[in-house]
Order: sequence, then structure tokens, then C-alpha cells
Amino acid sequence: MSRVHENVPPVTDAVHDNSWSANLETPEHAEDRALVVAQAVDAVEKTTAGNHVNLVSHAAHGHPETYLFDALDDRFGEAVSADYVDQCGCGGHVTRVHVHEEA
Repeated sequence: MSRVHENVPPVTDAVHDNSWSANLETPEHAEDRALVVAQAVDAVEKTTAGNHVNLVSHAAHGHPETYLFDALDDRFGEAVSADYVDQCGCGGHVTRVHVHEEA
């Protein structure tokens, strides 16, 4: 995690056996793209197969396709798929990451 925001609480402490949303829009996230990516990866890791997590990222970093999609692909490969959903009214972005069932 980012050295600037070492004291930022994790986006979740639980494993989610359902679809859920992770809030990556706090002021700390706005200041640090690496924090967004790290906590997005953590959120996906804590989502069980067959479910999805909506990653709601801060507008400060622009469209998540420019920085988040490659990071998720590098970490998870074909085990997940990411789809851009929409831009929120507040300017943030929603990316839905599906965690695939194991073969």
C-alpha cells in the first residue's frame, strides 16, 4: 500500500460471498492512484468466485481503463473480467469486476 496513506483502513476486512461495492472515492484515494489500485486488488481478492465487485474509483484519476484495467489483468489474468459501467453523478467511475468460477 502507499507509504503516504499507510494508516488508511482497508476497503474491506471480510470475504464477500455475494456481489458488493468497494468505495475507492475517499480523499485519500483522490491523492494516491497506487492506493486505489492496491485496494481494488484487495477487493477483488476478497470476492468469491461467481460474484462481482463494483469498484467505485475517484474522478481525480480519470477513466479507470487508463490505469486500473491493466493492473487487474496483470494480477488476475483470465480469472476475472472487468467492465466499465458508468461515471457517477459525483464524477467517479464504476468498474464491475466479475470473479470467474474455477475450472
